[in-house]
Amino acid sequence: MSGPCVAPDEIKTMLKVSKKGDGLPEIFYSIQGEGTNIGRPAVFLRLGLCNLHCSWCDTKYTWDWNTFKPEEQLLELPWEELAREILKYNRHYLVITGGEPLIQQEYLLPLCENLKGRGFDIEFETNGTIIPVPRLVDLVYHWSVSPKLANSGNDRSLSEAANCYRFFNSLSACHFKYVVRNQADFAEVQDLARKYDIAAEKIILMPEATDREELLKRSRWVVELCQASGYRFSTRLHILLWGNERGK
Repeated sequence: MSGPCVAPDEIKTMLKVSKKGDGLPEIFYSIQGEGTNIGRPAVFLRLGLCNLHCSWCDTKYTWDWNTFKPEEQLLELPWEELAREILKYNRHYLVITGGEPLIQQEYLLPLCENLKGRGFDIEFETNGTIIPVPRLVDLVYHWSVSPKLANSGNDRSLSEAANCYRFFNSLSACHFKYVVRNQADFAEVQDLARKYDIAAEKIILMPEATDREELLKRSRWVVELCQASGYRFSTRLHILLWGNERGK
């Protein structure tokens, strides 16, 4: 059976969005739990699809079709509908996350242009393997780039994109956030910092953890690494407050 007829212009702007248990798109109001804007109240939009497959990913429902069914986890919606849902919260800071949002950057442009025109600060959370188009760069308030280390289980040929490293490092509104869980991860971050000439103040270390106890335990030694290296430290504030609860 064929699906409903959709006009060509509508197809161009349909976005694959994560679906909550109630069937609505995964748009929610919380606080930014990580990175340089930690603690700031924010509206979150979670998109589906990812070009990397991290072993410790806590949003596998957005891309792992060996475990999840895409028809149960994703919605296809026009940007206008997403804008209406985002505007309901009457806040002007939006975090676009995933999955990997830049897979759908062409279709995100009209949404971001509309919200930027309404005074929004827009932050993107990306794995740093796709270069954004110039129009999108002009619309984004901050880039939270989280390149994946060997601990993610991804092949380095996929997770380390030299041209992307150089591009994002050239942006002032960008930080590199690394998930670490041992000394080998820290050494890998140092190697990447030297390789791409990334300033210490642009690097954030964040403990890999999905529960409070593990997060606190790993935070202590990650803080010591940050003190020694000059890197920034980020906790995962949402894990401390709510645990690994979806939509928080």
